[in-house]
Amino acid sequence: MRIEWIGRCPQHVAALARWHHAEWGELYDDWTLPVATAELDDHTCRESLPTTLVLMDGDTLLGSVSLLLEDAPELQDRGSPWLASLFVSPDARGRGGGKQLVEAAVAHAASQEVERLRLFTLWHEDFYAGLGWELEERAQLHGVPVSIMGIVPARRIAEPAPSLPPLIRTTGNRA
Repeated sequence: MRIEWIGRCPQHVAALARWHHAEWGELYDDWTLPVATAELDDHTCRESLPTTLVLMDGDTLLGSVSLLLEDAPELQDRGSPWLASLFVSPDARGRGGGKQLVEAAVAHAASQEVERLRLFTLWHEDFYAGLGWELEERAQLHGVPVSIMGIVPARRIAEPAPSLPPLIRTTGNRA
């Protein structure tokens, strides 16, 4: 398994958007599948925030995580940026891919000098706590209870994390 920028794997944007929309679409008022697809397509152009990292096994997409400036508008008064949309395909779960994705995202946030990174989770507070995230508060998002958690990326990086290969765009990669 390896972590790549979504810009190195743009052929997976549509599948990833379907996964994300199926998992979290009900939490957002106007987040349609075309909107989710457009957001991920936009992430193929950059490594700076907002961006998405993908977990790959050969040419097979296994999962992703995003770093966003805004995750849910209702939570924006808590600050920015946000770790969002951690997803590992059901057949790839239990192999450490989620942990790899989160650690790569936190390392990237540290390299971007992010002072504090936040996330919200419906079900996985213990998973994130095991990776060093701290509970900040419990809140509601469209009537659904969520845990808002935070981390200081620079504190989690004891030594420089292996960097992802640079995203190099060439003419003809995008329609």
